[in-house]
Amino acid sequence: MENTISANSTTSTKTAVGPQEVNALLERGLYDLWYPICPSHFVQERPTSLRRLGYKIALWRDAQGSLHALEDHCPHRGAPLSMGVNLGDRLACPYHGIEVRCDGMVTKVPASPGCALEGTRAARSFPVREAHGAIWLYNSRSFVAEPPPLQLPEQLEGAEWSNFPCYVEWRSDYRYVADNVMDPMHGSFVHKQSHSMSEGDISAKFKLRKTDNGFMFEKDGQRDVNFDWTEWADTGTHWMRLAIPYPKTGGPGGSFSIIGSYTPIAPNLSAVFFWRCRKVEGWQRDAWRFLYRNRLEARHWVVLEQDRVMLEAMEPQANQREHLYEHDAGLVRLRRAMQNMALKQLTAMQSAAAVQG
Repeated sequence: MENTISANSTTSTKTAVGPQEVNALLERGLYDLWYPICPSHFVQERPTSLRRLGYKIALWRDAQGSLHALEDHCPHRGAPLSMGVNLGDRLACPYHGIEVRCDGMVTKVPASPGCALEGTRAARSFPVREAHGAIWLYNSRSFVAEPPPLQLPEQLEGAEWSNFPCYVEWRSDYRYVADNVMDPMHGSFVHKQSHSMSEGDISAKFKLRKTDNGFMFEKDGQRDVNFDWTEWADTGTHWMRLAIPYPKTGGPGGSFSIIGSYTPIAPNLSAVFFWRCRKVEGWQRDAWRFLYRNRLEARHWVVLEQDRVMLEAMEPQANQREHLYEHDAGLVRLRRAMQNMALKQLTAMQSAAAVQG
């Protein structure tokens, strides 16, 4: 059955949202969500340009280190603002000197003072925040003066937790990355030689369990043996959580918790974030951080590389020729949730356009 929603506008014009429109929105990224777009060190005072979420984005810091983001497109003639001059809270376009403030407002047109362009919010702006070694961007469909707070799981926000961020770019649709994480069973095969995922059965029963902000997909009757469960949550940003058991040689803190969040750069290119977390305080925190850097980090990169090779080798349309079974119930649930969010957003946009028209 096609995922379509029909609505009647004020002029009784029938509109519909079809699967192609849903896929196009999901491919570039849902609106009104926080996304991690790059590591913090990517952006300094000199403006830089990144492609994310269907946009080319200019990012920079002012003299106080505060972050700012505009679409990398001057409203005058479309020149890249990232090639311009950093004036603190605004950029001066390199082409004709047009000054665009971080909220999208054109504050100065040097060649034509007082022209109609001055004083208009003619450029797209993006709220940005810095947290846990990453820059997060709020993908609002229209200007917002104050975005909703960035809410992240306790493994990142709790003072008793310590974490290491990990960033990679994979030549794969970001939805394939999420599918991979929502598939605990692959750990027993793709990562069967891993120091942390060599135990447990290669067959299992699974169950879905609803949580306050999403759902849990977990092996029935097996915990702390292998990659045994995955949680997906929507807290104004989408994140996934899992745990990998570790022997005592891995240092204090018990199992690793891993938080993941994934952002589309372009079709079949993704910004992939994983935070490796452990609940440790005092001297144990220092001991774990030392062991991680000196013994465990390289092993974790081996596991990530196994995932990268697998996902990049898959055809972009591989998910159109699937035969799913019980172990795939989690990714089916995830895909359905994402499709429903896209349908809701597209339908609301169509209704608003019909009213305005």
